[in-house]
Amino acid sequence: MSRQAHIERRTTETRIVLSLDLDGHGMAEVQSGVGFFDHMLQLLARHALWDLQVHAEGDLHVDAHHTVEDVGIALGQALAQACGDKAGIRRYGHAIIPMDETLVTAAVDLSGRAFLVWQVPLPPVRLGNFDAELAQDFWQAVVQHAAMNLHVLAHYGRNAHHLIEAVFKATARALRQAVEIDPRQPGIPSTKGRLSG
Repeated sequence: MSRQAHIERRTTETRIVLSLDLDGHGMAEVQSGVGFFDHMLQLLARHALWDLQVHAEGDLHVDAHHTVEDVGIALGQALAQACGDKAGIRRYGHAIIPMDETLVTAAVDLSGRAFLVWQVPLPPVRLGNFDAELAQDFWQAVVQHAAMNLHVLAHYGRNAHHLIEAVFKATARALRQAVEIDPRQPGIPSTKGRLSG
């Protein structure tokens, strides 16, 4: 069964072409024009064991917000498309990731209901041309368009780079578990018989 998706999204602000393979090998080809964001997407693919291709052109002369958010929208749509009716998946996943002085937990439910709980205090800093606050905006877009539940908690940490990187790694590991095929559960992992709103 192919668990792949291809999304093309064009607005007056951005043009996004994104391909996703949930059963990949962690390979990423990413070009958004936002260096730190590219690094985070590469980490996401590597730790989720997804193959991910992203080509994004955006109005970076304004700022990186539209590009980051629209990639999040496209990734959420691709995740929903690749999961299909979600038959056979584990549905839930979680991970706790340390990174130097930082510790982050992420928990995921591919429930068909969109909700983000974000408890990651970030200093108002810029990492290259990536404002730290864009990390939350990206995951909000993914959550909304994948129709999933995501809780992210930074237990402690000081460095914004470490905090955001730990968030991406923890969420990637949680998603890797959640989309994994469960050989003991071939049907829809819900007593409702469906996973949607």
